[in-house]
Amino acid sequence: MSQLIERHSRKAARILDSARELVLDHGVHKVTVSEIARAAGVGKGTVYLYWPAKEDLILGLFARELLAFLDEITTRVSADPATVLPHRLAPLLVRTGLKFPLARRVQSGDADLLRLLTQQAGDRELFARTTPSALCEAGMPIHHRHGLIRHDRPLPELTYAVHAVLTGFGAALSDPATAALGVDPDQVLADTVARLLEPPVAPSDSAVAAAADEALVFLRQIRKGMLDLIERSQTLQR
Repeated sequence: MSQLIERHSRKAARILDSARELVLDHGVHKVTVSEIARAAGVGKGTVYLYWPAKEDLILGLFARELLAFLDEITTRVSADPATVLPHRLAPLLVRTGLKFPLARRVQSGDADLLRLLTQQAGDRELFARTTPSALCEAGMPIHHRHGLIRHDRPLPELTYAVHAVLTGFGAALSDPATAALGVDPDQVLADTVARLLEPPVAPSDSAVAAAADEALVFLRQIRKGMLDLIERSQTLQR
């Protein structure tokens, strides 16, 4: 049975939805289990039926957002291996990341949420692997090995540069009002990454496919870790 208990319990799904809204509105520290239960239309004891503590509920909630992020990227790369090309992958990573408000709250420096996510060493390591910097560090060597990025500059410099670009575009895209009229931010990002990273000669289809396969292995490893974390956070084990 799936570790995602909300697929088998409408009450669990309502609790998760209510917790998400309350955390986004008020932050982790101010939200109580009683408030979550009241918003979900269940008794306080029902929340504890699924999660042993508020912290476990919110930890599982955040892990679910990252799981959804990983699933979307994995689905797109599986359907079209050319998605792994830097100029296509960069807008996908940024746009997909912006869909998940809890992740954006962490990036904005929510100290309470950051503290919760880093209490356990294993969880801290897992979440660290999903940061933009970590994804760049893990993904760039794959691109480099298969000739999807240039070889005339040191890999650490390219990794830092693309991390800075993604961080900057992510901040800009989170506030659409800052975009100039007539500008397609996704296209500008794609062009910027292509000029920064991609070699003058396009890689072969076989090289692209090999890079996509290796990237998918990496993404699925992180996904398994997220599912394990979700299961550990719950009272009801599946």
